[in-house]
Amino acid sequence: MSTQRDDYDRSSGYNMRGAHGRVIDAIGRAIVGGRYEPGSLLPKEAELMEEYGVSRTSLREATKVLAAKGLIEIRQKVGTRVRPEGLWNAFDSDVLTWSSEEGKGEAIIRDLVELREILEPSAARLAAARASKADLERIAKAHLSMAENVRDPARYAESDVEFHMAVFAASHNVLLQRFGYFVADFLHLSFDLQQKALLEREQVLDFSKDVERHRLVYESVNRAAQGTAGEAMLEVILDGKRNLSYAVELDSKQNVSEKSY
Repeated sequence: MSTQRDDYDRSSGYNMRGAHGRVIDAIGRAIVGGRYEPGSLLPKEAELMEEYGVSRTSLREATKVLAAKGLIEIRQKVGTRVRPEGLWNAFDSDVLTWSSEEGKGEAIIRDLVELREILEPSAARLAAARASKADLERIAKAHLSMAENVRDPARYAESDVEFHMAVFAASHNVLLQRFGYFVADFLHLSFDLQQKALLEREQVLDFSKDVERHRLVYESVNRAAQGTAGEAMLEVILDGKRNLSYAVELDSKQNVSEKSY
């Protein structure tokens, strides 16, 4: 299963289909993957233009986006320097994707799961206290879609993401809602990792228990039971954590096996 991302990055608003989008992706991966190490200067503009086959305008647009992601800093008369990893924008969906695909995503995923354990139960408690009728209808619709798509991993993933986004929206906290967009990207990545690992072993994801756990979240929010809503959401996250850990372990074993040949 592979879920499609938007053409536009939610953080920067650039178009991934353009020449500068291609350069953003290539240089971003090179930085995260270690080709350009923290503290080092990127090659001069002329070299990068030749390597990636783009104009100076496209290259400069790309470096501005990479700077916004915290990967580089641009200084006149000095050059473009790769920033320390601790200063990269860990909440950027591309940084998350690049880290995962370059084999460095495990630590970020672990940290994000821990952050979800802290924030999402609180979002569910706030939703239980603040949800409007429209909010409840949105959560209920997302849950119904999950139940209807237990045998369709791609549609189930979209419904699951919508459920969590609906809970964040029902919290009526702008910062939690913003964090929800990053969680959405994380959930897509999680589903991809799980599906890839299980399909390689001719296994399938069983969503029936997951639907039930999400139902408890919805019912708690609907009853305005703040404590129960938080507890139910935490159980959803912990179960996802167990499934993801299993998938990451399988994927790691597969990579080691492939390298041994």
